[in-house]
Amino acid sequence: MVTMAGLFRNIFRFYLDGFRNMTWGRPLWALIFIKLIFLFVILRIFFFQPVLAGKSDGQKSDFVGTSLVERTGNCK
Repeated sequence: MVTMAGLFRNIFRFYLDGFRNMTWGRPLWALIFIKLIFLFVILRIFFFQPVLAGKSDGQKSDFVGTSLVERTGNCK
């Protein structure tokens, strides 16, 4: 019986060996990391501003409540 940790270890080794034996393995990993940095850092900074930052819990709940009411009002 294979444990969960053993399964993840086998999957990791499979991909590690596969990328190690590829001629384009390192550039592909570099491309993956560049894409991740772009998705999680650049898009977060410019498009997904923290709307609730700096507000108290009461202000946050009021903001979310009014946003939900406005959105359901627009659906009709």
